[in-house]
Amino acid sequence: MAAAGLQPLRMGARQLLPIVQGGMGVGISAHRLAGSVAAQDAWGTIASVDLRRHHPDLMARSEGMSDGDERKKAVIQQANQEALTREIRQARALSGGRGLLAVNVMRAVSDYAASVRTALQEGIDALVVGAGLPLDLPELAQDHPDTALVPILSDARGVALLWKKWERRQRLPSAIVIEHPAHAAGHLGAAKVADLGDARFSFETVLPAVRQLLRDAGMEGRVPLIAAGGVRTCEDIQHLQSLGADAAQLGTVFAVTEECDAHPHFKQVLAEARDEDLAEFTSVAGLPARAVLTPWLRKYFKAEDRLQAVVQLKQRCTMAFDCLSQCGLRDGLKGWGQFCIDQRLAAALRGDIHKGLFFRGRGALPFGPQIASVRQVLDRLLTPGIPVGTPA
Repeated sequence: MAAAGLQPLRMGARQLLPIVQGGMGVGISAHRLAGSVAAQDAWGTIASVDLRRHHPDLMARSEGMSDGDERKKAVIQQANQEALTREIRQARALSGGRGLLAVNVMRAVSDYAASVRTALQEGIDALVVGAGLPLDLPELAQDHPDTALVPILSDARGVALLWKKWERRQRLPSAIVIEHPAHAAGHLGAAKVADLGDARFSFETVLPAVRQLLRDAGMEGRVPLIAAGGVRTCEDIQHLQSLGADAAQLGTVFAVTEECDAHPHFKQVLAEARDEDLAEFTSVAGLPARAVLTPWLRKYFKAEDRLQAVVQLKQRCTMAFDCLSQCGLRDGLKGWGQFCIDQRLAAALRGDIHKGLFFRGRGALPFGPQIASVRQVLDRLLTPGIPVGTPA
């Protein structure tokens, strides 16, 4: 870090590399990726959604149960909580007690509170929550004062709102992730696709503004800011730290590592995709999203107008559990995505381009289309002067 001109990320008593691996579901960042990143003294993150897909015995519990069986939803939900417990324990063993381990929980999923409680019971180092304002997180974590609580936001206004609400609950964020929706992957923190390039999301705007908020609150230097989106080089991290960030969060860069928990074909699809191969659209959760234009996504775009014209209210969820508290397909919400997000992301996890939705951030990757190791990625990100796309 010293040779690269970078400052460490300090989280309580921990001193870490200023690099955070973002949470990626379904199952993309599970124990192997998160534990491997933490083992290198960085921040690894497990995405909590539908982790049972990594455990055949847990998947088998609901096999043969019809969607009409009232027990099926409870069986799946219990399996997912057990899977999260297993993944946390396996990641901790892999990390060897180094770095920091976090669990990312989407506020928009119906199992949000259950997943938060499971992670807390397992003694996770940090909880990262996005896809909605986690205003109730301080209450859920009130018996775990040492667990870092980390919201994901995209603009200074959102930070100010959450800060005020949490302050009343006598629990402040331990760190804040500032995600730039014009560069990141997956569900994006803007109201609609047309807003993705809004200047209010610029790091040059948001980071100084949030720093000023922290100064006004007397918390200067006590709440790290983590900038997410568009980071590919050491110089990118240097620039973000000059703007007031303490660390950078990366997702796609880690999704194409050898240690990523997804199928090798998933990694290659992401590694080979260019910006012109990506598309922005309204997801099933009503948020803008960014993904690779796979055969499935192209087919969906062709059918979207027809699907929107026949939107129906309250369709039965074919998965028998409500993975999202609001779903465009299940709840018949016109203008929202009309597909099952869990099925599409599970297909991507298997590397199936004909059925899967492959979320990806914008920009060329550090090693181009090459799949590298976590250690190689971290070495590259801490070494100035290497052009993007240079092979290992």
